[in-house]
Amino acid sequence: MNRYPFEYDHSRPFLAQVGEWVADVFYDILPEAGFEVRDEQIYMAYQLERAFAQKMTIFAEAGVGMGKTLVYLLYAICYARFTRKPAIIACADESLIEQLAKPEGDLAKLARHLSLSIDARLAKSADRYLCLMKLDQALTSDEHSDAFRTVHAELPAFVHQYKAMQSFHAYGDRKQYPQLNDRQWDKISWDSFQDCFTCEQRHRCGQTLSREYYRKSGDLIICSHDFYMEHVWTYEGRKREGQLPLLPDHCAVVFDEGHLLESAAQKALTYRLKHSAFEQLISRLLQNEIRESLAVLIDEAIDRSESLFEVLQGHCERIPGSDRKRIVPGKPLLEEVRLFRQVIEGIEEELVFESELYTLNEYQLRIVEEHLEMIQKALSLFQSSEGLISWVTEDEDGLTLVIMPRAVKEVLKERVFALNMPVVFSSATLSVNGSFDYMASSLGIDHYLSFSTKSPYDYKNQMEVVAPEWPNGASFEEKMKVAASLLKRTEGRALVLFNDKEELHKFKELLPSYPDCADLRIRFEGDAEISHLISAFQRDEASVLCAISLWEGLDIPGPSLSNVIVWSLPFPSQDPVFAAKREAASHAYDEVDLPYMLLRLQQGMGRLIRSREDRGIVAVLSEEIHHDAKLRQAIAEILPQGVALQEQ
Repeated sequence: MNRYPFEYDHSRPFLAQVGEWVADVFYDILPEAGFEVRDEQIYMAYQLERAFAQKMTIFAEAGVGMGKTLVYLLYAICYARFTRKPAIIACADESLIEQLAKPEGDLAKLARHLSLSIDARLAKSADRYLCLMKLDQALTSDEHSDAFRTVHAELPAFVHQYKAMQSFHAYGDRKQYPQLNDRQWDKISWDSFQDCFTCEQRHRCGQTLSREYYRKSGDLIICSHDFYMEHVWTYEGRKREGQLPLLPDHCAVVFDEGHLLESAAQKALTYRLKHSAFEQLISRLLQNEIRESLAVLIDEAIDRSESLFEVLQGHCERIPGSDRKRIVPGKPLLEEVRLFRQVIEGIEEELVFESELYTLNEYQLRIVEEHLEMIQKALSLFQSSEGLISWVTEDEDGLTLVIMPRAVKEVLKERVFALNMPVVFSSATLSVNGSFDYMASSLGIDHYLSFSTKSPYDYKNQMEVVAPEWPNGASFEEKMKVAASLLKRTEGRALVLFNDKEELHKFKELLPSYPDCADLRIRFEGDAEISHLISAFQRDEASVLCAISLWEGLDIPGPSLSNVIVWSLPFPSQDPVFAAKREAASHAYDEVDLPYMLLRLQQGMGRLIRSREDRGIVAVLSEEIHHDAKLRQAIAEILPQGVALQEQ
């Protein structure tokens, strides 16, 4: 079998030959299979050829419907085969991974129409996998134990047998348990406080087995932004611990929906501290023969940790519309942090002496030392309070302190953009007023290529955008009546986008009292695995999907999606991340809130028209539009050419 999908002439530049083949694909091969010829794809291909040849970063702002995914996939596959290293395709979230890899997705189309055998493997985030330890605990201690017994009964036989496996067997992926809602899944899925390094079931774990599998990909590894950034953040630490990095050496990275990378980077580059996790970690040392001085310090550290989180409980307050709690700084809290750090320093010094006595398991010792170093870094940042964002979350196991750096560009600059490889940012929205400097600056990119292309769709005749008026002030009940009439108008076939869980849950609670919706089949994000919900929505034409996370990337052409209802303008929440951005801005509304909202709204409206045959309506349920001329003008300016905002 040929290594490349074309006859490679060693006397000529490789990427020039790739460009010629890609032109043939888009001008001849795919049109013969019924695809539309698009000059924009050839233009994008030329730009990507430059980026790959010069090993540069490129911002590829390509309008909806241009077929940008096909272009970057062709270059990534060819370049991977040329370098003999896989290329990474990093999507904004897990649902977009499924969109790309599904049987009717772009990868399958290329394989079918080009007779290509593409080795593309999925690298999903750890929290998308079942945790065998948590499952065992949930079987006996949880109200949903019947559902979990079903999960346990369906585990592959080898999980409970200590025999050699003959081949890779995928299991434990969130997608395989669509019947579980998000709350149930959280009970049995991996979380950041699980210590996989010492888990007895690690080598039978679906997450571990999937990593061993995707590392061997010859062409593409498809992951989320979060997962790629976790790979970047943990790369050095995993090497020190004797672990393999999350991703193997690779030749290029494509960030699909690349405008979301900064938030993914911030999410990945975080420290999470929890008393129960610390106690479990540090108590391991007591199981060894250690000196009394170290044992005393360990007991003191457990007490200091417990005291810290008790004080923290009194220094945080709930943020409306968010799962996070705001931390209210104070001297008692900072004093507890100082005392906790002090005792950890003492333990670290004692461990130096213990390591020389060889009474501790070297592997276990290295893991504990790594965790203690992480805790020291996190608490040091917390004490300085500059250059970081912090908040608290709470569950049945207590508080979790989360500490995140404000700026991630130095890490990205050093560990991503300085690696001398092609990096592609692909999205319909990457520039601000025609300039890519804002994104480049926030991500630490000094030199880059860029281009923009428009969408080929006739939005003037395909899309209607309405902003209903509100005689009674746009109360929730008034919005419910308008939404019900809109759903009746299109007989379902709608995506309803909410800004937070509270809006979605209240809509779900009130829906049964509206007769116009009585016969509609309505699905809600959180009730089942998200890709399962999307697939069911697409198959069931006259249905409705209500979601929080599907503002980007959802691609459902045809009549199944003929109506997008934006429940409220998607301004950023009041959580600590955006509070920090506002504090750093000269004019918070103009520099943070409005640009974020406009970008997200533009992405949400982009879910409607996905082919030349699509027709439909976007309804923006906002009272502010009718009272704020500047806001109304800003929204009108992001609408596709020829589309006017209709006030009804």
